[in-house]
Amino acid sequence: MWLDDARKVQTFEAVDRQVFEHDILPLQRPAILCGAARHWPAVAVAAKGPEALCDYFKAYANDQKVMLQSARPEIAGRYSFSDDLRGLNHQQRQLPFATIADLILRDRDDVSSPTHYAGGVPVQHIMPGVLADNSLDLMPPEKPKQISLWIGNRTRTAAHWDLPQNLACVIAGKRRFTLFPIDQIDNLYITPLDLTLAGQPTSLVDFYNPDFDAFPKFHEAMPHAEVADLEPGDVLYLPSLWFHHVESLENFGAMINFWWREGPASLYRHTPLTTLMHGLLTLRDLPLEERLRWRTLFDHYLFQPDGEAMAHIPDHARGLFGALTTENEQRLKAYLAQTLNR
Repeated sequence: MWLDDARKVQTFEAVDRQVFEHDILPLQRPAILCGAARHWPAVAVAAKGPEALCDYFKAYANDQKVMLQSARPEIAGRYSFSDDLRGLNHQQRQLPFATIADLILRDRDDVSSPTHYAGGVPVQHIMPGVLADNSLDLMPPEKPKQISLWIGNRTRTAAHWDLPQNLACVIAGKRRFTLFPIDQIDNLYITPLDLTLAGQPTSLVDFYNPDFDAFPKFHEAMPHAEVADLEPGDVLYLPSLWFHHVESLENFGAMINFWWREGPASLYRHTPLTTLMHGLLTLRDLPLEERLRWRTLFDHYLFQPDGEAMAHIPDHARGLFGALTTENEQRLKAYLAQTLNR
């Protein structure tokens, strides 16, 4: 398989908060933190077997329902869309976590049975006690973050990006991440921004069996792939906006993700995807030369690394281009609402 020759993600041993913050985060590149979660009780319980780990999680879980995704065995665990992109190639339903765990256990060894996985299970709301046992001292505890559990059979999640940064902690089963930098977006054949499986657009390419007639530019993406093979207790650091295709290499696996974003608190209320969608209204259909002029303006006002666009203007006179205070945030939102409602 072509991935056998892919570049391997760099591995770091004995990572503590200082190493993570000073040697890994500034690089803004994927990194394997070998054994960084090996001390977790959940990893020790998982070593006793899938039943033991499911019992461990069920003991903490409440009765709130979460999403279970189930698929016919013939799709080989590749959760995606139907061929005509009008629907999904799998079933989605809401069930209590205990029911989901029992289904995953029931069908894990039967190749003629459906595969199942529950992704993005909000640990803080469904099983908050798990966090007291299993934590990472790699970032300040007060840093805002979302913490999610992923548990299932042998499955594959199509390549996609996430807005937050991510620490993916493997608890049970071997797991492989195949990664691409965001500049490969044109070669990965991504769905429209509003056609998603679980909130993020995904690649239509089957990494196990690429259809080069339908997706010829995937040839150009392949040399840029990086692979991270993770064992229980390993942690993958994934910067924001890196494409990642995720597969469980065994018939049972579990992982907990810690997600966070750098920057002001307003980033948790707003997303740059909103800006991109606004651009569909205001920029996409302009003549090419005019669009390119607007790109110059975006570069000038948004992407200068040192924020020099307003350097010649006193702070008090910068208006909406000043610091994103609460007052300025409200003024910007009011301006946008007014223009969108014309």
